[in-house]
Amino acid sequence: MEKVGSIIFLNHLFIICLATPLMVQSTIENPRENIDRWFQNLPRVKQKLTRLHFYFHDVVLGPHPTVVAVANASNTFTSPTFFGRVNIFDNPLTQGPEPGSKLVGPAQGLYGFTSQEEVSLLMAMNFVFRSWKHNCSSLTVLGRKRVGQSVRELPIVGGTGVFRLARGFALAKSYFFNASVATVEYNVAVLHY
Repeated sequence: MEKVGSIIFLNHLFIICLATPLMVQSTIENPRENIDRWFQNLPRVKQKLTRLHFYFHDVVLGPHPTVVAVANASNTFTSPTFFGRVNIFDNPLTQGPEPGSKLVGPAQGLYGFTSQEEVSLLMAMNFVFRSWKHNCSSLTVLGRKRVGQSVRELPIVGGTGVFRLARGFALAKSYFFNASVATVEYNVAVLHY
């Protein structure tokens, strides 16, 4: 009898677990309607150009690193270009070059060392804005970054929030660099609706 009671209890628990997402989903506005409404208004909306300027802080060593290695190839440590290494990061973006200046949001993503001939990276990252009028919006960057160039250009391939359907470019210039930290100045130009 005790087994039957346990089975009935588990059966009710299972049904409740299945029904809960349906009840929650019914209380949330239909995301498809939001998308449809947004695209219906798109022909009437004028495209905007937004320019942004901020600093990216890549902290490799110290008590609070913002970047960590997640993969190395068998020859990474004998390669002069660190070929095969992949790092993941959650770096602060700030208004000024000092690490303690006002936080704009994080840059989150990964970069891999992709060349056997020069130090170049495949960068995949999101600039996530948590201040300014772009709060809760992001820009997605995906492209090649040659570390040896004084100014590196990276494509912006998309975005969220106020940056839906974004496209543009980011110019990256080293501001400060040593063995434990790199500060990179970013100038961004992005078209969006």
